[in-house]
Amino acid sequence: MTGDGPTGPPPIPHDVPTSARAYGWMLGGKDNYEVDRRFLMTTLPAFPECVDIARQNRAFLYRAVRHLVREEGVRQFVDMGCGLPTDSNVHQVAQAFAPDSVVVYVDIDPIVLAHGRALLADDATTTVLQADMRDQKKILEHPDVRRLIDFDRPVAVLFLSVVHHLLDGDEPRQVLRTIIDQAAPGSFLGLSQVVADDTAKGAEMSELISGQGIPWRTRTPAEVDAFLDGLEPVDPGMVDLADWRPDPGQPPLAPVDGPLLPYAGATRLSRRVYEYGGLLRKP
Repeated sequence: MTGDGPTGPPPIPHDVPTSARAYGWMLGGKDNYEVDRRFLMTTLPAFPECVDIARQNRAFLYRAVRHLVREEGVRQFVDMGCGLPTDSNVHQVAQAFAPDSVVVYVDIDPIVLAHGRALLADDATTTVLQADMRDQKKILEHPDVRRLIDFDRPVAVLFLSVVHHLLDGDEPRQVLRTIIDQAAPGSFLGLSQVVADDTAKGAEMSELISGQGIPWRTRTPAEVDAFLDGLEPVDPGMVDLADWRPDPGQPPLAPVDGPLLPYAGATRLSRRVYEYGGLLRKP
């Protein structure tokens, strides 16, 4: 496993929140700072659904990767915006069902690189690289990607709970489609994004989160679907992730941390915003 650059990653920012650390806290992780906790405690009163939908996304990751390995025979994964290591990471799920699976993790947050290096130091089949997922050309040309991924064979490209960080000016369709459009037939795109059916509510959420320093664009399901033409949805299609092949017997997530407990279960009362996604096959 290798990292980026001869001098190591840049310093870890402590003065602004990051989505990786905030997301990790909602999953029960401990690698966060006061600025990340303050960000969530400012956001959650307005959008209490966020704790549930973060955890629903993580549960979807397990089911999606399991399906890709067991039912579709996929053995190669590129996980964009992977976030901090926690339980049931992509390589752990994939290799539990197929030990020959290979995984490339990509994240812009230097703390993800630091933790990934520690976790994967002796793993020759998995690597983590620090890169901006908007720079798909750099990612494709990275030597670790070329070493591990054979683009003449099916590959699964995952953008899980990160599409909302792509602003309209970032050309999200191009970002999402760069690898899958070049990949072999039978490859898969897995993605999810926080959506709102009410555009005014989505705009309110975007303004609140972007105003705290994290790029954010809540979309409607139709806006997400517009990125996906020509790809074939895997049953049950693009849906609220809570409804994507639910499996009450899958491994549980870590417990919710105390300050977030008042928001756990909020989606039973309100789904003004929800995580929308699924798997799509390249024909």
